[in-house]
Amino acid sequence: MREQIILTTAYGVAFADDTVPCVVTQWHGFANKTEFVALQGAALTYFEQHSTPAKPWGWVGDVRQMGAIPEEAQRWLQDEFNPRALAAGLRVVSVVVAETIFGKIATQRYVQQTQTRAATLGVAYYASLEEAKAGAQQELQAR
Repeated sequence: MREQIILTTAYGVAFADDTVPCVVTQWHGFANKTEFVALQGAALTYFEQHSTPAKPWGWVGDVRQMGAIPEEAQRWLQDEFNPRALAAGLRVVSVVVAETIFGKIATQRYVQQTQTRAATLGVAYYASLEEAKAGAQQELQAR
């Protein structure tokens, strides 16, 4: 496995695994809007630079330890992240299921808001990071 760190913070880490290939955002707790957008945005920029139609990349959101997502960050996900990710070729987000109630609520809210849009990202749930990476790889190979 070849992993490259994109950004490391106290509240999470973003890294790329080119063996899948995918970008992983792994949350370690609560992040305010600025922190959330910084980590998720850095990962998205990396994704946009590396995913191509000929070699698409996947996305894994490891939210096992995620805290609540502030309302402003939820809006950013819907208004900026999702359209950019779709334009860059992302079709399914592989999510490692949250262990905290705050992470579960935040994930459910994101999925509900995403599914109300015309152009949406799919979401697949997994119990572990390894399973989520394997699921992302399988989805990419099925294209």
